[in-house]
Amino acid sequence: MAKDPGFPAPEYAETVLAINFGDAQRYFLDALVEIQYAHVLMLARQKIIPDETARACLEALDGLDLAALRAARYTGQHEDLFFYMEEALTRACGPENAGGMHTARSRNDIAITQYRMALRRELLALIRAAHNARSVLVRRARENIETIMPAYTHTQPAQPTTLAHYLLAVIELLDRDIRRMMAAFATVNRSPMGACAITTTGFPIDREWMARSLGFEGLQWNSYGAIAATDYLTETAASVATATINLGKVAQDLLLWSTAEFGYLRLPDAWVQISSIMPQKRNPVPLEHMRVLASKALAQAQGVLATVHNTPFGDIVDTEDDLQPLVMSMMADALRAIRLLAGTMEDCEINKGRMAERARADFLSVTELADTLVRGDGLSFRQAHHLVSEAVRRMNGHFAEDAMVDCVTTLAPAVIGRPLHTPRAELVRALDPEHFVTIRKIAGGPAPEAVKAALAHTEKEAAADARWIEEKTGLLEEYGERIRTAHLGSVRH
Repeated sequence: MAKDPGFPAPEYAETVLAINFGDAQRYFLDALVEIQYAHVLMLARQKIIPDETARACLEALDGLDLAALRAARYTGQHEDLFFYMEEALTRACGPENAGGMHTARSRNDIAITQYRMALRRELLALIRAAHNARSVLVRRARENIETIMPAYTHTQPAQPTTLAHYLLAVIELLDRDIRRMMAAFATVNRSPMGACAITTTGFPIDREWMARSLGFEGLQWNSYGAIAATDYLTETAASVATATINLGKVAQDLLLWSTAEFGYLRLPDAWVQISSIMPQKRNPVPLEHMRVLASKALAQAQGVLATVHNTPFGDIVDTEDDLQPLVMSMMADALRAIRLLAGTMEDCEINKGRMAERARADFLSVTELADTLVRGDGLSFRQAHHLVSEAVRRMNGHFAEDAMVDCVTTLAPAVIGRPLHTPRAELVRALDPEHFVTIRKIAGGPAPEAVKAALAHTEKEAAADARWIEEKTGLLEEYGERIRTAHLGSVRH
């Protein structure tokens, strides 16, 4: 029988414990310290530990060298960062005091609480970045309410629209992404502290006070679910996955628009990279980085969902130390991608002339010609569509407004059985892309009045979101300051 080398086995230390120790130092140290402060104050407030014990523990916490804790190397002497810190506190205030600090809590509720505290900050940063990106797009849309461009279906030119109309579609994506992330924030920002291992405690703790002290907006109520449920992770991952899929679609368009063949978009020199061999190259690689970072964050979100799928409903390491760095990486990459969208769209140059040129080509406005025949000649839309379609086919790809009207007029007796009655000037006007846009004024359309109404609506929503962001930012900043300046007197009143 092999001799037991003692805990931890070298391979276990190298492959798991040392890595998790470093991740905890990087992501969760601040939250762990704040939990320690709040828990000591709560225990004293509830008279579960004497004031003298609480005071000694608080002084030990005040004396922690956080820089040294962040720099410490894993040696195997302690299982994890929690026990490493516990020993440091024991040295500072003695085992008789430090030992009381762990009354009515477990590493289980501590771990889930620190994960949520770290994740809510990342979520708030992501929401703030999405809000900023939306503000940039709103400004660019206001500048381009009358910038005519082609809309595409199946990657082919379809109908004239405006750049503002296109950007509003992206803005609405961001609106919905922000709503989903706000909902995830509400789920994340619930306190598990007091659940202990999974069934709470017989001590008279105050979970609500603890939650408020740590900046939470309520409890993760049921103690079993506080430890076992993972939907705070999966809801966040789902919101990030949706946002990054949306972002990838936009990145793909922007990259196409930046090609010489499209020529709609030009990034300034600050945003392009050169070739090491081709002197002429101006590579819009930030847009490629946006795309790959969005894809990477999506893959990480899928990894989070896959990792927690079919795990037991209880305390389980699958959702803890090994998974949490993936969650943090997912949030970081999504943030980078959204910031790139804001930065590139803030500074890019738009070739309005090229957009207008392409909107006037490729028969893009002939839907309105068919609509005009319905209105002016009393045709059914299917008759008008058939007549216009036949004219497009006869023109063999060579579009010109007058020639198109001539062709439709010539074909009408054979196709519909009589000449057209609609004045020629109206038929020619129907092929003007600006006319095409201006008469599509119903809600959600590209006409200037419809676009202005939509922008006013999104600006109202954005103002409400700004207030939400300010409120949550204040919440997370204020609790931290309260914790940092906490003393026993503050809990006696």
